[in-house]
Amino acid sequence: MKKTFRALGLMSGTSLDGLDIADCSFTSKTEGWNFQINRAKTYEYSEEWKVKLSGAQNLDAYSFALLHKEYGEYMGEKVLDFLGGQTAEIDLLASHGHTVFHQPDKKLTWQIGDPNSIYAETGIKTISDFRSLDVALGGQGAPLVPAGDRLLFTDYDFCLNLGGFSNITYSTHGKTYAFDASPANLGLNYLMNKMGKEFDRNGETGRNGSINQDLLQKLNLLPYYQLAPPKSLGREWMESEFIPILEQSYVSDIDKLRTVYEHIAVQIAKTIAAEKKGKLLATGGGAHNSFLIERIQSGTQHQVIVPDKKIIDFKEALIFALLGVLRLKNENNCLSSVTGASKDNSGGLIIG
Repeated sequence: MKKTFRALGLMSGTSLDGLDIADCSFTSKTEGWNFQINRAKTYEYSEEWKVKLSGAQNLDAYSFALLHKEYGEYMGEKVLDFLGGQTAEIDLLASHGHTVFHQPDKKLTWQIGDPNSIYAETGIKTISDFRSLDVALGGQGAPLVPAGDRLLFTDYDFCLNLGGFSNITYSTHGKTYAFDASPANLGLNYLMNKMGKEFDRNGETGRNGSINQDLLQKLNLLPYYQLAPPKSLGREWMESEFIPILEQSYVSDIDKLRTVYEHIAVQIAKTIAAEKKGKLLATGGGAHNSFLIERIQSGTQHQVIVPDKKIIDFKEALIFALLGVLRLKNENNCLSSVTGASKDNSGGLIIG
């Protein structure tokens, strides 16, 4: 099996920012991999696609199947645009898809974006559906990024991703652990949308609010936070557990926002409080939010490091490209110590 790969990683997060595509090169070494992000781009979703994706869970079976196909075609078209039609040097394409359902307690997880349609559009070997095998093996099917964190970012003690949710990866006693720590951009954006804005640039709005201790306590007492890992969060939990607490509060929206910032920082600090002092790599869209980073740093003795923009924005797409390479090599790309599955596994369907 070859030691050098050029792979595309495709990622669409719960925040609906857009479709991330990263063109990555990997070279295997004795332990882990060397990597380079050659080029990357985010294709922002049109309002039409935001509506389609955000409402996918409510569709009838036929409409859902049609959207699955259409979104796969959309992804394939964006890949061709990204590559300028030059597909010959790409070994594989690894697509996370867009999560619509994630209920591991029912052994159900579903990401739309038909890989057959992607392959038909691009002619590139396509690997997708990375979560389903792990869920079938009794795992959470999430988070998947830790398998890449331990191979690519060995200089850090913790890897924190601030996307729709915050999730954290760390290794102790020779095992890698990771789980969703709290909502992140999903909670912040929900409140900003109520105030007529898409997101809180650099935390400028939240910075001007006040913490409501009663609301903060209610959020911190949510049962999820008492669970031992492995555990993961999804849209369903936001709708049934988190948002109702915000809606039932008579606090102003700006104070709710400030309180959610504090809640995120508290939960992240709590997850790593017992670990020895170390370096924490912060990536994902939330890493651009200087106020959020300030609040996280204020709650922990660990050193919070924000890398360059390319790593911040495309680390997940980078890692999915690597997960595709691992699947092609039939090497484990999903860790039972993270997900709780009965065994480590190599997830992903290969088309082409």
